[in-house]
Amino acid sequence: MADFSPPDGRGDAADAGRGDMTRTPETGPVSARFPGDGSRAEAHGDRLPRAEAWRRPPHDKFRQAYAAIDLGTNNCRLLIARPSDENFVVIDAFSRVVRLGEGLAQSGRLSEAAMDRALGALKVCADKLKKRNVHLARSVATEACRRAVNGDAFIERVRRDTGIALDVISAQEEARLAVLGCHILLEDGVGPAVIFDIGGGSTELVLIEPGAPVPRIVDWQSVPWGVVSLSETLGEEAQDEPARIARYREMKRLVAESFSEFAERIAPHRTPDLRLLGTSGTVTTLASVHLDLPQYDRAAVDGLIVPASAMRAIAGRLSTLSPAQRSQMPCIGSERGDLVVAGCAILEVILDIWPAPRLGVADRGIREGILRSLMAADTGGLATQTTPKRIKASTSKAAGQ
Repeated sequence: MADFSPPDGRGDAADAGRGDMTRTPETGPVSARFPGDGSRAEAHGDRLPRAEAWRRPPHDKFRQAYAAIDLGTNNCRLLIARPSDENFVVIDAFSRVVRLGEGLAQSGRLSEAAMDRALGALKVCADKLKKRNVHLARSVATEACRRAVNGDAFIERVRRDTGIALDVISAQEEARLAVLGCHILLEDGVGPAVIFDIGGGSTELVLIEPGAPVPRIVDWQSVPWGVVSLSETLGEEAQDEPARIARYREMKRLVAESFSEFAERIAPHRTPDLRLLGTSGTVTTLASVHLDLPQYDRAAVDGLIVPASAMRAIAGRLSTLSPAQRSQMPCIGSERGDLVVAGCAILEVILDIWPAPRLGVADRGIREGILRSLMAADTGGLATQTTPKRIKASTSKAAGQ
C-alpha cells in the first residue's frame, strides 16, 4: 500500500484496498510520461496509489501536513512538510542507516537483525506522523523488499507493529519519483539529460527530455547494483592496496556490463551540451569531500555543480584507501566507510555512459517526489515545478583535484 495507517489500530480500512489501489475522494491522478506507449501514465502503473487520510481536519491546503517515508536497502528516511505557495516547507525530518539489505545478496532474505533495525526506525517515523497530525502520507519500500523472499512477511510485520503500510514500488516508479523530486536542480541547457539515483540495492538511470512542469522520461534502466548489494557481492576488502584496486575494477566491470544495453540505447541522444544530475548518498558524500567540509552541510551540497573530473579523482583516491582510512575522513565516517567505494565505482561507470563535463548534486529525491505527488493530487494547488532553481557552482579549494 501507499499509505500510513494510524498506530492506534485504525488501519484496517487501509488493508481492505491492498492489491486494488483506488483513489480517495480527495485525490486524483498525477501524471508523467513513461517510455514505451507514448501515453500519460499515472503515478503507479495506471492508477494513483491511495494515500491514507489520517485524522483529516477541515481542508486547508496550506495548513495540512503531508509525509513521505522511503525505506531503502541502506537507509530509512522520513520527510514531513506543508504546502507553501508553489513550494513546501519541511516541518520535520528523520534519517537513519538501517542496512535492511545486509546479507541479502548471499541469503536472498532479510535478516532478523536488519528487520529489527528497520522496525526501530519506522517506529520513530510512526511517532512523528502521529505527533505532527499528518493529513496524508505515502510510505514506500524499494529494492531490498522487492528482492527478499520474506519481503511480504516483513511488510506485514511493519504494518502490524507500527501501523505503517509500506508500498513496495517498482523500479520504474522509484525512478519516476526520484526524477520528480530533484529535476529542478538540473543545469539549464538544450536537449536530453540524465538523472541517476545510486541506492543501497539498485541504481536507476533515467534519460529525460526537460520540460515544465515535469520532464518527459525518454528511457530508463534499473540494475540490482547499489552500495550494499555490490559491496556484499564482491566480499570484504583486502588489506593490501593492489587487491583493493582489483576489487574496484571488478565492481566497475559488473556495473558497466549491466548497463551496457542502456548505454547503447542512449548514446545517440548525446549532444555537445551533456547534463547530468545525481541524487544519492554517494554523490552528496563525494561532493562534501570535494568541498573539504568538516561535517556534512546540506545547504552547501544540495544544488552544487562539480567538475566531473574532480569527482572521478576523488572516487579513484577513495578506492585505494582502506575502510578504516576512509572512516576517518569527515563526511564519510564509519557508516559509509565500507560502502562508499561501491558508490564510487557505480558513479564512474555512469560518467563513462554519459560523459558530462559537470555533475549536479541533489540532496533530495524520492521523498520530495512523493510529497509533490501527494500535494498536487490532494489540493490541486502545488505544482510539481518549484520556484527557480538554486544551483551553486563549486568554488572549493579542492575544485581542481
